[in-house]
Amino acid sequence: MLKTLSIWNFALIEHVQIDLDKGLNILTGETGAGKSILLGALGMVIGRRTNIDAIRSGCEFMRVEAVFTLDNNLVKDFLTKYNILVEDDDLIITRQININGKNSVQINNCHTTMAILRQLGELLVDIHGQHANQALLKPIKQLSLIDMYDGDAIQKQKEAYLEKYYQWLQIKQKLADSKINTQEMAQRLDMLKWQINEIENAKLTLDEDEKLESEIKVLANAEKISLLTQDAYKLLYEGENGKFAILSSLSQVRKDLENLAQYDENMAKVHQILDEAYFQIQDSADEIRNYGESIDYNPQKLDMMQSRLNDIDKLKRKYGNTIEEILNYLAKAKEELTYIENYDDNLAKLEQELSLLAKDVSQEALILHELRQKSAKALEMAIMKELASLSMADAKLVINLTLNDDFTENGADDVEILFSANLGEDLKSLAKIVSGGELSRIALALKTITAKKDDIDLMVFDEVDTGVGGKTAQMMAEKIARIALYRQVICITHLPQIAAMADAHFYISKETKNNKTFTTIDEINYDAKLAEIARMSSGIDLTQASLENAEEMLTNARKRKELLHFDE
Repeated sequence: MLKTLSIWNFALIEHVQIDLDKGLNILTGETGAGKSILLGALGMVIGRRTNIDAIRSGCEFMRVEAVFTLDNNLVKDFLTKYNILVEDDDLIITRQININGKNSVQINNCHTTMAILRQLGELLVDIHGQHANQALLKPIKQLSLIDMYDGDAIQKQKEAYLEKYYQWLQIKQKLADSKINTQEMAQRLDMLKWQINEIENAKLTLDEDEKLESEIKVLANAEKISLLTQDAYKLLYEGENGKFAILSSLSQVRKDLENLAQYDENMAKVHQILDEAYFQIQDSADEIRNYGESIDYNPQKLDMMQSRLNDIDKLKRKYGNTIEEILNYLAKAKEELTYIENYDDNLAKLEQELSLLAKDVSQEALILHELRQKSAKALEMAIMKELASLSMADAKLVINLTLNDDFTENGADDVEILFSANLGEDLKSLAKIVSGGELSRIALALKTITAKKDDIDLMVFDEVDTGVGGKTAQMMAEKIARIALYRQVICITHLPQIAAMADAHFYISKETKNNKTFTTIDEINYDAKLAEIARMSSGIDLTQASLENAEEMLTNARKRKELLHFDE
């Protein structure tokens, strides 16, 4: 539900804030006062295209802010998908357009894109006018109405259909990808064989490169390693430059501590530690000597290892950064080679799998088609009943569904609505013969029928009453009021019969101050509403008779609304 709409610098509006009500919100005013401006501002905040020419003269920007109360899980799921937080079930959308054309969009203080705003707007608001009516002529829209009318059964079957359809689509794409050019296949076959041969001939082992690098590092520095080990061993056993050898000195310390421990038992522990250290150092010295003697500088071996490492590096540049990646590439190459060598068999298997899936999809599409036929028949009867109450009792409408061989996400149905407005006229395609007024009444009939099932909380009627009067006007008013039992409705109207049904009535006026024109929008009380309905009925000059007529109209409207509630 739309709680508040605030507008700044939009066309003739400097600044207005409208607090809307549940149910039916009526907007009226004199011609040229700016009723369409309000819809333009609402369209702007839900992502519709808005020209910078709509910025109020002399201003640098225009801004519209809408505050919605959320009780629609589809909207909540959409916001969650784009990580937009919702607090206290309030949704605040702000859009600003600067004079340079720059757009700024915020949803609950999160900056976002126009694409996301447009998608969100389609979930929040359904604007019903001449432009929107044209959508009824599109087969995809007609099919969605059929699906909505018997929603649960059809939706369940659509899910079953889509499960098979996506499996069929995946195999179909796989088959298309498999049908490669024969020459390309031969070239690919030769390439794979060459690559497999090159990798296999290398006889790689995991971590071989790391081991080679370690061995090469040792061999390349054999002379330095030999000198360092000799020096370390000499210091430990022989001493140098007049200094005692470390092990000889440590041996003497051991003897001294052994004697010392005879006089003080506390030194026995120190003697034990030094004993252990002596033998560990002695073992280390032997290990250093053995290591130094084991180093055998072999230029030929070093060259062989460096050559092997270079060969591995070449393979890395072609097939992967590590030996493991190269071996993985080898496995995939072998798999692809096997597939190509068995190309004809694999292709036949895919074609057989596709054929079986096509039968499954066709069966699910047939079940969906039968459910839609049942729904279409019920929907066309409901539409004709509503049209009869809109002074089109002789109208006839038929929904034709035909099953084709082309699978899509929407099934395999072609839909066409045939229509005849008068007796004796042949049924013809709705898209070819219907007038604007007739289309408006058909659309209103559909909105009345689907109001309970529609997921969109706000419905906007933009002057759907053009060219309507008398009994038809009264029936149209009651249908819009009926829709408002289930949805919040905003309706711009010229008909007093519709205005009388208002739960909240807003009057749009225009005034001039200091050579500037301003549009204002105010909610009016009962007395002002009475005067406005009298004006709408009889013109500018109000008389006692016109006021009494307006009062009677309001009384009747209240009674009709009570009956509508009772009927529901």
